[in-house]
Amino acid sequence: QVRVVESGGGLVQAGGSLRLSCAASVRSFSTYTMGWFRQAPGKEREFVATATWSRLLYYGDSVKGRFTISRDSAKNTVYLQMNSLKPEDTAVYYCAASSTLYSDSYSYSHTGNYAHWGQGTQVTVSS
Repeated sequence: QVRVVESGGGLVQAGGSLRLSCAASVRSFSTYTMGWFRQAPGKEREFVATATWSRLLYYGDSVKGRFTISRDSAKNTVYLQMNSLKPEDTAVYYCAASSTLYSDSYSYSHTGNYAHWGQGTQVTVSS
């Protein structure tokens, strides 16, 4: 059974940084695409970033240039380095895993294309 667990959330001032971690208990981590999504109160879950099994990286428009996703296959872990944080980045951040292969980047931004989800970690950015 696949399990993903996020950590690293917290409270930070605007302009600050945080690094989220997501540990995945999967047999072949290198064959999974790992993504980050976020959900603010009253809003839909939003795509943040993904690191595909083929080492491609994709980002949501609102975080490009500020967030960096990376993966460590030796630790079965994916990271989300968040810099220049803004109050509008406040949300619960979710890690997700998918073993399905897609031919287009657009598919990786859809929540429905990820089968395994973590419980989420809260990130709060104060102004």
